[in-house]
Parts: sequence; C-alpha cells; structure tokens
Amino acid sequence: MFRARKFKDLEKRLGYRFKDQALLERALTHASVKGSKNARADNERLEFVGDRVLGLAIVEILNEAFPEATEGELARRYNRLVKGETCAKVGRELALGTFMVLSDSEAESGGRSKPTILADAVEAVLGAIFVEAGFNKARDVVRRLWQSEGEPHPKASVDAKSALQEWAQGQGLSLPHYVEVERTGPDHAPFFTAEVRIKGRPPARGEGASKRAAEQAAATALLEREGVIGKGLHG
Repeated sequence: MFRARKFKDLEKRLGYRFKDQALLERALTHASVKGSKNARADNERLEFVGDRVLGLAIVEILNEAFPEATEGELARRYNRLVKGETCAKVGRELALGTFMVLSDSEAESGGRSKPTILADAVEAVLGAIFVEAGFNKARDVVRRLWQSEGEPHPKASVDAKSALQEWAQGQGLSLPHYVEVERTGPDHAPFFTAEVRIKGRPPARGEGASKRAAEQAAATALLEREGVIGKGLHG
C-alpha cells in the first residue's frame, strides 16, 4: 500500500497513470539489484527503449516549434535537451530517487542522487509508458516534463502571465490574480497547483514543479480556453 501511495505521487508528476504497476517498478529498478537474493528484472532494457522514444519526441517537438531553423540549430537544441544532465534534472524534479529500487550498497553510496542513475531512470520510465500506451502518450509526458527547459515548445519565449495580463487589460478586465491551490510532494521536490482568477471569467488551473511554473501553466490554460493562443503552443 505504501509503495502504491508513493507511485500515485509520481504518476501525478508524470501526468500518466500506469495500468501495470509492475512495469513502473521495473523502470525504477537499477541494475545493482541483479546480485541480490530478491533480484528482479532491471530497467536497462526499458532505458534503451526510452532513449529512442525521448529522441523521437524531442525531434518532433523541435520540428513543430522551429520550422525555419537550420539543421545545425535543431541539432544544438536537440543535443541540449536529450543529454544526461537534462534528463537528470528532470529526474530530480520528479524526485525520482525516492522511488528507485537499488541494492543496499548502491543506496548507501548515494545512488538515489547520482545523475547517471536518475537520467537512465527517466528514460526507462518513458520506455515503460511507450510499451504500455504507445508513442503519443510518451510524447505527451515528454512535453510536460521538458516544458521547464523552454525550447521544445512553439512560442516558448512568450511569457504566458504577461500575455494574459495584456489580454485582460485589452478586454477591460481586472488584472489576473493567482492562488496556490495545492502543494504536494517532499520539501526538496514540491509540486504545485495554481489557479488564475479574473473577475467575470471562469478560473483556470495549472500544475508545475514551482509556483511560477504552475502559474504560467494556469495562465496558458486560460489563454487557450479564451482562444487567444492555440492549444499546445506552450506544451
């Protein structure tokens, strides 16, 4: 029950709920457990799959976002977004280390915070989503998790909160007001839900690994709902 409860928190951060919890646990199982008495399938095969899924998802997103970019520009953006450091950063934002299944020796040596282990686990989780639900679902999770990196999304340079404020003023409405609705997760990796309110309009909500990210997501949701921007332009 405790592990299921932990996975529920992780799934909320991912924006995807696994039908097969054993598949998710496999994605979080490091190869260091191979020599233990309770050895189980590790995540290396899923990491191999997830590496390819991530690459294709980023290519597709970049191709949409930068139709005028040269091959060299796309390559530079791509390399930054799929490199180990970026994947490890995403893993830290997910607090993935707290969910990892490691050997005692690996856990004692700080394995839960090692960049290579976190990066491989992120790819393994993406691989697991692909195996269970297909590429489109996995790509949606990539869009969600990589949105803080900015570049993969069309018009990512636009500040949604500023855009919403300008739109509200142009419509003669009151200025947007943001409220923190919920905060979950451990102190070192919180997850926020924010709501934006404008008098005379229904509120909109967004989620993110920081208050600002959640507020930006809420502003984007309201702008999309009002037809000011197209859906998906900000991830």
